[in-house]
Amino acid sequence: MTDEARRVQRVYLTLLLLHTLAASFIWGINTLFLLDAGLSNAEAFAANAFFTLGLVLFEVPTGVTADIRGRRFSYLLGTLTLIASTVLYLLMWWISAGFWPWALASALLGLGFTFFSGAVEAWLVDALTASGFTGRLDSVLAKGEIVEGAAMLTGSVAGGYLAQATNLGVPYVARAAVLVLTFVLAFALMHDVGFTPKKGGRPIQEVKGVLSSALKYGLGNPPIRWVMLAGVFVDGVSIYAFYAMQPYLLELYGDPKAYGIAGLAAAIVGGAQIGGGLLVPRLRRVFDRRTSILLLAIVIGTCALAMVAVLPRFWVVILLLVVWGLVFATLMPVRQAFVNGLIPSKQRATVLSFQSLMGSAGGVMFQPILGRAADVWGYGTSYLCTSAIQAIAIPFIWMARRERAASDAIPEDEAR
Repeated sequence: MTDEARRVQRVYLTLLLLHTLAASFIWGINTLFLLDAGLSNAEAFAANAFFTLGLVLFEVPTGVTADIRGRRFSYLLGTLTLIASTVLYLLMWWISAGFWPWALASALLGLGFTFFSGAVEAWLVDALTASGFTGRLDSVLAKGEIVEGAAMLTGSVAGGYLAQATNLGVPYVARAAVLVLTFVLAFALMHDVGFTPKKGGRPIQEVKGVLSSALKYGLGNPPIRWVMLAGVFVDGVSIYAFYAMQPYLLELYGDPKAYGIAGLAAAIVGGAQIGGGLLVPRLRRVFDRRTSILLLAIVIGTCALAMVAVLPRFWVVILLLVVWGLVFATLMPVRQAFVNGLIPSKQRATVLSFQSLMGSAGGVMFQPILGRAADVWGYGTSYLCTSAIQAIAIPFIWMARRERAASDAIPEDEAR
């Protein structure tokens, strides 16, 4: 590996660490934060649905922005948007705002995250290619899963116990502070390498051209299309499965003010994410195709979500949460390596953003429904519904497998 490739990986992992740390300060208590502001379960998850609606509305435009203006520009703009939306969240909690202000602020938060999705990964792939990197991409992405898991573990525990020691608003202050630091480091260290942003010309025509190519290499490419459609159901329910776990565990624990337990639950998913990242290289020695790993991960994750409903015991649910987090973390780098191997560089950020859009569209559909199910029948039954929805993804991965895409086969040297 060249020195430049090592530097690219260090920058990628550093920014991933800080971004995830900042985000995870509130991941353990976000649902509790919304409920404390006076929202019901249905309203809280409807507000989260507006967050995912923001992802749907802005994924492709911001992905096109990354392809035209540059990945660095997109990352910096996303960081500034997240800082502003975090401060707005604090203000609305302070004044106990109604549902619609929360919905609009959540959509703005979604806008901030869309500037990251696709752009960072596209920056990494292009920079590694330009630096002479000859290793395996999913190994680098697996390292990213490990770093994200460590940051999530640390931030979630810190945020939960910080909220318990002070109040539910303080973790949001910590999040804004770390985002400011992230902006400064990204401005200094992140530069577009291996990709030249398009400048001048007619912006609308450029957007149409890039978007048309993205659709061609995205939904127009059968293996990617089936994986994207599977993501509607897997990614679409994952947000609910994660955030509903906070009040559900407190309910099982018997103390609605034990915010540290909610933070610990998010940290468990972070720890499982580290394990998933470490597991990916070992799975490559067992399976000869990436779709085999994807199928196994989705089946196990679906069963784990169903068992959360069937066995409503605190420590049993904690164990099932570990299993679900482990297989989800294993799925992500394998899926991204599968997709990246089929996308040309010029359309990479937009196609990856479109993939995120598909998952977010599922979140828009399913979160209000599952939140309402929790209000009417309880959290346990809502997890049974979550499992049933995720199971729909299995046939789509099977169809992707039947395409025998070039990126599906795991090379023999990589398996060794």
